[in-house]
Amino acid sequence: MTKRWIGRLTIGFVTILGCLAFVFSQENGKDDSVSSSAESSTVLDFTQPIAFPHTIHAGVDQIDCQYCHFSAERSVDAGIPPVSTCMGCHMVIGGSDEVQQAEIQKVRDYWAAKEPIPWVRIYKVADHVHFPHMRHVAANVDCTTCHGEVKELEVIETVNQPLSMGWCVSCHVEQNVRRDCTVCHY
Repeated sequence: MTKRWIGRLTIGFVTILGCLAFVFSQENGKDDSVSSSAESSTVLDFTQPIAFPHTIHAGVDQIDCQYCHFSAERSVDAGIPPVSTCMGCHMVIGGSDEVQQAEIQKVRDYWAAKEPIPWVRIYKVADHVHFPHMRHVAANVDCTTCHGEVKELEVIETVNQPLSMGWCVSCHVEQNVRRDCTVCHY
């Protein structure tokens, strides 16, 4: 029985040391530029089904991020708005030119068909990582910290990519918040 506990303690100790070594290497920027050849050679298509202009919604109209991404303050995921959220405005707002009118018509078509808009996900952390949006919103971390000045992007794109562990840890170090492994890996 004692040997079993010693073995478990040794495994736990080695695991903790490995995690700490990795965290410290990330804090020192040693691992920020590491990416596999598969990642660097992958071309991702982020073409959206509707050309959603954040420049108009978040920029000109100054709609708060959480109006559309309403679950960010209470969920792990920020969420994508249902078509009903879009239609709240676009039942009466039809667009000021032919391009806008065509894109708004696509929204109306999804609404009429009772189908969700099949948005293509832009931001995704690795499956073994948890990024709780609600904790960051509660800590008053501005959305632009991770997502950049979305209000200036006609077409949404990733910024601060890859969202590496080193990038996240450096923010936690700068803000003097927890950075042990279990914060993100649970």
